[in-house]
Amino acid sequence: MDKHSGQKRAIQYLFPPVEPFDQRMMDMGDGHKIYVEQSGNPNGMPVVVFHGGPGGGCSPAMRRYFDPTVYRIILFDQRGCGRSKPHASVENNTTWHLIADIERIRDALHIDQWIVFGGSWGATLALLYAQTHPERPVALVLRGVFLMTQHELDWFYGGGAGQFWPETWARFESLVPEDERGDMIGAYHKRLFSGDRETEVKYARAWAAWENALASMQSNGASGHPPAEYARAFSRLENHYFTNAGFLDFDGQILAHMDRIAHIPGYIVQGRYDMICPPRAAYEIAKRWPNARLRMIHDAGHALSEPGISSELVHVMKDLARM
Repeated sequence: MDKHSGQKRAIQYLFPPVEPFDQRMMDMGDGHKIYVEQSGNPNGMPVVVFHGGPGGGCSPAMRRYFDPTVYRIILFDQRGCGRSKPHASVENNTTWHLIADIERIRDALHIDQWIVFGGSWGATLALLYAQTHPERPVALVLRGVFLMTQHELDWFYGGGAGQFWPETWARFESLVPEDERGDMIGAYHKRLFSGDRETEVKYARAWAAWENALASMQSNGASGHPPAEYARAFSRLENHYFTNAGFLDFDGQILAHMDRIAHIPGYIVQGRYDMICPPRAAYEIAKRWPNARLRMIHDAGHALSEPGISSELVHVMKDLARM
């Protein structure tokens, strides 16, 4: 889950633009090629960024949370999205494929340990990566925490968030016959994977629009008209992961395995009024993580680019630069 908005309002908190010094496509050997880039200081402290979605892709703005004189900034597009190929593909595309990709990237870049930075679905992936490879992260920096639980999916796709945005929920729901509305993820899955591109794009735009409309505290419920190819990749991948409950072994897996990362410093930045990923998830992991610091941002929702969230993340990265 993720969408950036309000970028101009946050710009004062961010570092100057920096261009990549290395861009490559990495062949994962099973039909997927992953886009990877490095920017900043080639000899700096490595930080890897996990984008949201699944399916959101990385963007140049994501480099701007890190001082480029201090950090070696690694961004990549997860399977099926952004510049990775094949586009919008769900074949060989699971959480565990992504975690294996991350380790291949780390090994190819000759990095022993790194800071892991992720928001929304990126926070989910960061936690699962750390629980799988607890020796690799120096620290975790998380924003807008999502734990891939059934409760969270029911909140966002079962009408919970729709109680606050009834007119926006009505648009999302209106494309589905009444007898299928008890399972909106399943109903959209049928259309997003129908094999008819026109149908897939129509439902992809509606799926993305529902999420995008709720990302920012400043939202008026409008969501724009996302490009067809972006919307199709984002929505198909997100729906694929949610249909399969993130490919986790059991519901609540991340919370159950927090002891595995108890030694890793954690920094959690959470919007108090996050409608997409409600604050309860951030609160619950902080309770189980003695080495973590939770900062609730009062005047913020979900978006990475909201001023209070941007400011706090930059502050965290400045503190880590002194490690």
